[in-house]
Amino acid sequence: MLVVSYDISDDKLRTRFAKMLTKNGAIRLQYSVYEVNNTKRIMENLKLKIDSFAKEFTGGDSVIVFDVANVNLQKYGNAIHRDADIFYF
Repeated sequence: MLVVSYDISDDKLRTRFAKMLTKNGAIRLQYSVYEVNNTKRIMENLKLKIDSFAKEFTGGDSVIVFDVANVNLQKYGNAIHRDADIFYF
């Protein structure tokens, strides 16, 4: 399972991003937090699509993908520069 959280300032880009997540099987948990529980292939394809969106980000935009099964954290955009440790409970 993946948990995708985002903070995107541009309204059009944010709307496109949310629609892309929904079209790829994501379920909205909160306004900018989605859960994706699907096959490994679909989740890998989703990560590639997020990579392509990241090219359009401005300075404050960020997406964080939590790979819950493997406890693997990927950061995009502004989130890359936050070096604080993350604890899982």
